[in-house]
Amino acid sequence: MKIRFSTRSRYGLRFMIELATYYGKKDLVFLREIAEKEGISEKYLTQLAIPLKARGLISSRRGAGGGYRLSRHPAQITAKEVVEALEGGIFPVDCLESPDICSRTSFCAARKMWKELQDKISETLEKFTLENLAQMLTNSPPSPIDFSI
Repeated sequence: MKIRFSTRSRYGLRFMIELATYYGKKDLVFLREIAEKEGISEKYLTQLAIPLKARGLISSRRGAGGGYRLSRHPAQITAKEVVEALEGGIFPVDCLESPDICSRTSFCAARKMWKELQDKISETLEKFTLENLAQMLTNSPPSPIDFSI
């Protein structure tokens, strides 16, 4: 079994980190601009924007001069908020999301371990803000130049 975050979370976080890099520099950012920079389809970013907007993490304006922006300062938005907006929660196993699906919930030792894992994942995601992540992005070394023909 592999525990991994979905494409929604991974791409959604990239989208939000990009918006964080523009915070205070540019009022609104076109999805097309982020799509091209991140190599993610504009249509997919549009779908990701829906739950992010519903959770109040981003705002948008339509039409000429429209675009997207963070609703709060990047230091006030955590990776956990983004992942939860896109996934609905962080659940390594089904019984943590719906305890009623298992008759062993009240005495299961493994469930306690899974709960601890869930808590550690949540704590880690809570530590990282969009501001932290955007700084990591801007401080990272440039991609190597590809001279192949």
